[in-house]
Amino acid sequence: MKFVTGESKKLTTYQQIAEGGRHNPVTVHGAVHLLRDMGGLVFLTLRMARGSVQCVCPPDILPEGLCEECAVELSGTVREEPRAPGGFEIAAEAVTVLSRPAAPMPVSLGKGQLKLHLDTELPLRPAVLRHLRERAVFKVQEGLVRAFRDYLTGQGFTEVHTPKIVHAGAEGGSNIFKLDYFGKKAYLAQSPQFYKQTMVGVFERVFEVGPVFRAEKHATPRHLNEYTGLDFEMGYIDSFYDVIEMETGYLRHAMELLSREYGGELELLGVELPSADKIPCLRFDDAKRLAAEKYGYKIRDPYDLEPEEELHIGQYAREEFGSDFVFVTHYPSKKRPFYAMDDPGDPKYTLSFDLLFRGLEVTTGGQRVHDYAQQVAKMEDRGMDPAEFESYLMIHKHGMPPHGGLGIGLERLTMQLCGLDNIRYASLFPRDRTRMEP
Repeated sequence: MKFVTGESKKLTTYQQIAEGGRHNPVTVHGAVHLLRDMGGLVFLTLRMARGSVQCVCPPDILPEGLCEECAVELSGTVREEPRAPGGFEIAAEAVTVLSRPAAPMPVSLGKGQLKLHLDTELPLRPAVLRHLRERAVFKVQEGLVRAFRDYLTGQGFTEVHTPKIVHAGAEGGSNIFKLDYFGKKAYLAQSPQFYKQTMVGVFERVFEVGPVFRAEKHATPRHLNEYTGLDFEMGYIDSFYDVIEMETGYLRHAMELLSREYGGELELLGVELPSADKIPCLRFDDAKRLAAEKYGYKIRDPYDLEPEEELHIGQYAREEFGSDFVFVTHYPSKKRPFYAMDDPGDPKYTLSFDLLFRGLEVTTGGQRVHDYAQQVAKMEDRGMDPAEFESYLMIHKHGMPPHGGLGIGLERLTMQLCGLDNIRYASLFPRDRTRMEP
């Protein structure tokens, strides 16, 4: 009979080696990232869960057939070495092979950058993600999610987990994946919108990190058919600017966390963190006009922002306000969902916003309709049947506080922060029109 008590094996981490004293004996494990035989010595780069360590090995301690991507346990002594990454190395004394690869890697991981064409890289994703620069993107992404959870929890939000199989779309339109749900019509959720609004009536402030599905037939560098949404919804707001302030607080917290705890990844990627201390807000119509006047082009679509306009408005914010971020507010009602609250002063516009980051929309949010009669009327004005949304309208019928919220596209935020030129590089295993594997 064996009993377990939850006491895990103590592991020596990269951080402990980097911050620990020199001349200390250590035993570490990882993958052989790179081997360089210098004759009398072999330099072994050990790829650990975070970071890589240069290890200097006498040839006679190396197991026969040791090769790159062998999983090993290595014992030795940490010593100063200014020429090594991190300023230290391990003088190896013993190396034990834990497993061996059956075939060599399809690409060399020892290069600083892989520089593969996207169509070449994505099929090799399970192997390519081991590259130090590739995986650094997803450590930064981890930091963005950590900050989201930490900040909102500290602001009194409750994390929720909502269904991704739904009976109706939250956004309307045709960009929704259809399912056969035991003989019934169902869809993959376009967003957690209905459910997070529902939970405002329960917890007042809620957030969720989860998948979002959009059946859009696009092939652009900024779209995915499945992405991760960072969503929150908050009740008892005075205006949609309360939502904007909450996101700004999150962004400020995220940049502080990344600066404090993800310096290695930021340096490897060459990331310059933006300031979120003071973000400008421009009305939709003003933003379009100001950018068009400054950069000398004509406005073609008065009801939405084209990608080129987002770039110009982002450029305007940098040049005029010194900000990589800009909130664009008061979008036209005809381009916003039925649950967006119209501006009482001018119902052609809504109390809604987008956040542009370095010229790309990464967030959509705003204040929601909370009055039952107003919500039903707006649905009917758009030719919608309120009977199809009975469970959603239950929250309005039985009383809701003024509330609002937003959704952040995690991959877009990661892409812009890391300076990537295609959103697929910011998705572990991207899903688009042509890709369902790996």
